Amino acid sequence: MTETDPHDPASVALELERLRTSVETGFARVDGSLALLVQRGDQTDRQLADHEMRLDELERARWPLTGVATLTALAGLAVAAWELTAH
Repeated sequence: MTETDPHDPASVALELERLRTSVETGFARVDGSLALLVQRGDQTDRQLADHEMRLDELERARWPLTGVATLTALAGLAVAAWELTAH
């Protein structure tokens, strides 16, 4: 290897070009990683919205079950009371 003069304009330009290439490569890598993170964030947002919608549907469908259970219990109580008073 030959020693180059650090003050030589050609060697400074060469080192600056290498540094520029290295920085551009690093920025491209970081940009790709950020794009991937944004994509995953969007997918997570869509999944969360889907789960919220499904949970809302389950909550809306749940209230009739308690009403039916209450009516069944009251009907059973009424039949039991009627049988007790009928005898």
